[in-house]
Amino acid sequence: MDEFDRGWLEFFRELPGFALVFILALLNRMSDWKIMRLGVLVSMAGVIFLLIPENKWFVTALIMVWSMGEHLVMPVRNAIAMQVASRGKEGQSLGFLTGAMNMGSVAGSILVAIIFYLGIHFFHIDEKRMIYNFLWIFIFLLLAISIICTFSKNAPNKPSRRPRLYFHRKFRKYYALELFYGARKQIFLTFAPYVLIRVYGFDTAQMALLLGICAAVNIFAGPWIGRITDRFGYRNIMIYDTVILFFVCLMYGYAGDLFSPGVAFALVCVNFLLDAVISTTSLATNLYIREISTSGDELTSTMSTGISINHLIAILSAPLGGWIWQRFGVGTLFTFAAVMAVCNSLFAMTLPKPGTAAKAGKSA
Repeated sequence: MDEFDRGWLEFFRELPGFALVFILALLNRMSDWKIMRLGVLVSMAGVIFLLIPENKWFVTALIMVWSMGEHLVMPVRNAIAMQVASRGKEGQSLGFLTGAMNMGSVAGSILVAIIFYLGIHFFHIDEKRMIYNFLWIFIFLLLAISIICTFSKNAPNKPSRRPRLYFHRKFRKYYALELFYGARKQIFLTFAPYVLIRVYGFDTAQMALLLGICAAVNIFAGPWIGRITDRFGYRNIMIYDTVILFFVCLMYGYAGDLFSPGVAFALVCVNFLLDAVISTTSLATNLYIREISTSGDELTSTMSTGISINHLIAILSAPLGGWIWQRFGVGTLFTFAAVMAVCNSLFAMTLPKPGTAAKAGKSA
């Protein structure tokens, strides 16, 4: 796959995220907990059929099925974390959720690195498809365990009263933030790993190991960011995380031009780690909309609408990003991401300070 193909793959992978608001509208009476269970079941269907890699388009369709399950889980997972939190500890709860997810990412990334290393160097398996098929079965079993966990007696499993489709003018700044976040997030999700693979020669095992290191750092960084968000407020976090991101973008785009190959390699690895840590600050946006929401159902509906808005710009920016890279180079692509980061910071400055946002939302 070249740069343009990579962008189009993300277009199809992110389509379920754009459709999320309409799918959740059909499930408006289903509890958050049951939607999470449904999402895991859909992901199980997508991953098990990856055992039949017929061709690139067939695999892309299965990735869309997997992605649909993942996106169903996204808004309700964060909503549940805030539902079960003590008052004033919502950021910490989201941070601990992020930490727990990263513990799983550490274990998964290390397993992938070990399985590929042993398969190629110890068992001398030349056909990588066999190694991938082993991984698909293993993931399927992990998802089956997740399904069992959703039957917990302690689950907040009350029926939902979410509106079918929900847009409200008091959330207009949240919608705008999701547009900026969707554009710059998609460039990183799609092309930052691609830079490491295509430009710096990372293989599957090395990429998995780097992802594992990032997740290991986020085990501690997630709860820490949650605590400092509770302390300093979501507004400050949203402003300053994208200031850091501006320099991260420029390093992705120009490290190879500014430094020797060895130094550039080390810098983009550190860059990837910083990028992973900064991504956890997205919980600040969830805290902002929680403050101006009047109920848990409104919160979940607004988060699902935000995810769809986020993905609207994501499905457009992925193929556009591939075209920009192919036509103008990787530096231009990440300069565009840096501009989006600056716009995000400037817009975050217009948000009301925590404690006043709820009043501003009601007046809106």
